[in-house]
Amino acid sequence: MASSVAAPKSSPVSQSAGKPKEGLLVPEPIPPNSIDAESLDVWGFRDSGFAINENGDAVMRGNRYELSGKVLPRLLPWIRETLGIALDPRDVHASSYPNQITPRLENAPFENEIREFLNDEQISADGPTRLRHGHGQTQEEMFAIKHEGMARIPDLVIFPEADKQIAQLIAAAKRHHVSLIPFGGGTNVTAALRCEADEKRLIVSVDMRRMNRILWIDKANQMAGIEAGAVGRNIVTQLQAHGFTMGHEPDSIEFSTLGGWIATNASGMKKNKYGNIEDLVLDVTVATASGKLERARCVPRESVGVDLRRLLFGSEGTLGIITSAVVKLFPLPEVQTYGSVLFPSFEQGFAFMRDLARESTPPSSVRLIDNLQFQFGLALKPASSGLGAWKSKLEKYFVTSVKGFVPEHMVVCTLVFEGTRRDVADQQRAVNRIAKKHEGMAAGAENGRRGYQLTYSIAYIRDFIMKYYIIAESFETSAAWSDVLPLIENVKKRLRAEYEARSLPGKPFVTARVTQIYQTGAAIYFYFGFYYKGVPHPSQVYVELENMAREEILRSGGSLSHHHGVGKIRQAFLPAILSTAALEWKRELKRSVDPENVFGAGNQNL
Repeated sequence: MASSVAAPKSSPVSQSAGKPKEGLLVPEPIPPNSIDAESLDVWGFRDSGFAINENGDAVMRGNRYELSGKVLPRLLPWIRETLGIALDPRDVHASSYPNQITPRLENAPFENEIREFLNDEQISADGPTRLRHGHGQTQEEMFAIKHEGMARIPDLVIFPEADKQIAQLIAAAKRHHVSLIPFGGGTNVTAALRCEADEKRLIVSVDMRRMNRILWIDKANQMAGIEAGAVGRNIVTQLQAHGFTMGHEPDSIEFSTLGGWIATNASGMKKNKYGNIEDLVLDVTVATASGKLERARCVPRESVGVDLRRLLFGSEGTLGIITSAVVKLFPLPEVQTYGSVLFPSFEQGFAFMRDLARESTPPSSVRLIDNLQFQFGLALKPASSGLGAWKSKLEKYFVTSVKGFVPEHMVVCTLVFEGTRRDVADQQRAVNRIAKKHEGMAAGAENGRRGYQLTYSIAYIRDFIMKYYIIAESFETSAAWSDVLPLIENVKKRLRAEYEARSLPGKPFVTARVTQIYQTGAAIYFYFGFYYKGVPHPSQVYVELENMAREEILRSGGSLSHHHGVGKIRQAFLPAILSTAALEWKRELKRSVDPENVFGAGNQNL
């Protein structure tokens, strides 16, 4: 895969304890760029997002994405039809952001002490900055900052630049009874950053994004040391300049950080080839209430008792602050290409996914969307004319009239192939063979590429439609192969029944996709939304309905979460999945390593 990145400036560095012995390089840091400023009240970059033009059509602002600058004439009509509503672009639920920024607490002894080792520019009491650091990206939090207000937000935001400063900060927090909450990219969807309303201590958000360097690259052993605040998009760019990839690509890669990936036990879209985050991290360094957790060296594997590193995966800021990690690297693939397959039904697409996981080496990414998401993708297609419109009609005629696919049932699977030419060719042959067995029809690389890239644009839609009284969110799970189809059906039926029982307006939007596959099962992503105008406390109604969906997921054999984590939004379900002894072990671990609860995020509390 060719890189458009300029040749890197690098220099060899001397050997130090725990570091590889040869081929050590230090990439030039990527300087901050104002063009990459992020929005405070909605998802994403400030220069991007959806809007409605003077003709009443949806458009996407900016120039970063496939849809940027495009008119989407089918999107709003499709939303009206799917939800059964009369969406009026002039009828806007006006945001009052920044809503009710609560006055901050003060702790003079602590604040005086930290100013001895931090510059003024590393400490912020600015209201909007504090507010942004007090929430993640759940619909509940995003609705609250626009329309309700947050009961409690951090009192200070601190931007450390070195391990030593973090150690000093923790020591000061212990002395002066201050609560610390680590902050990475702020993209979590588990309310993990939401402050406890009854917290009487000063709350400090520790923003790690200035600790964002790739410390070293070991080309000989294919490893890299990376600071925890490094953002995914910058990790990709810097490693690519040296001919490598880490291979971890969560949907949030543009904004999430390495430390956040570890703290939430994340998974990426290309996990089939590269693995999940726990497969990619070889070592991790953590600042805790009792000192730094680090190791003398990083080797491929060892047996030295309980692996303390594993305690940090999924710890969600409760045990310490992840400061850096050593990760595996992979050479950039010789070939990267896309693919897509149409199936007459979701069941046939699912059977293809199951057989692919068992009979072959799956492509880097394989994602199956149901018919409603398929229709959603079509609604996001820009207007076409001339040859493009003619081609689209011809393709539709072939699929529906010649092949006999029913538009209301057909689904699509998108694929990403990476590796050597031979590996990719082998995988493509296997995909074609297995797809044919399940009546699948090749739909082309371009559709696969578009489907993969749409991931980043679609993330902006949630906040866009909230302006027009539509509340929506995603949630995920994983299940054994034999449970996947019944689970999806049970969750959809439960949500529709509960929606109808409440006499809520219009129709609910309930859809699912299979996103990651394993030999034993798969991960499932749900999207749920509804029109809320006239509904009292709509955000809370959504929470109640999602909790019912989660109950149905557990009852149907699914996990509490595949990669989003627990945070506060799912902690009440922990007794349903863990034994009494397991729960007590979790409590004892927290009490033993952080007895004063310095890391007071309150996640996974019972």
